[in-house]
Amino acid sequence: MEKMVKIVKKPWGKEKHFIFNTKCTVKILIVKPKQMLSLQRHKLRKELWHFLTPGMVQIGSKKKKIKKGEIVNIGKGKAHRIISGKTEVRVLEISYGKFDSKDIIRLEDKYGRVKK
Repeated sequence: MEKMVKIVKKPWGKEKHFIFNTKCTVKILIVKPKQMLSLQRHKLRKELWHFLTPGMVQIGSKKKKIKKGEIVNIGKGKAHRIISGKTEVRVLEISYGKFDSKDIIRLEDKYGRVKK
């Protein structure tokens, strides 16, 4: 997948450019301790997650611990979710493409929201 973050060096440090002239939706996800998002995928958008705290992700069937400051790119159609442990997880999410809540295809959900 293409790299979605551009580093621009400045004499005083650097800038991290997440988006530039691109249609997108930006939000912060806050996952309570011992909770998780649905395992889901999207047809119309790809996502970039910038972890503001440590956490865990599941992409497909693989789970991985993520450190604060790490970035995870999720392509269209890829199954994904965020999982918290003993502490709250905060993630800056940038969704590229058409953002539509009807585009969420839930594969697993501990809250009973999977459509049958």
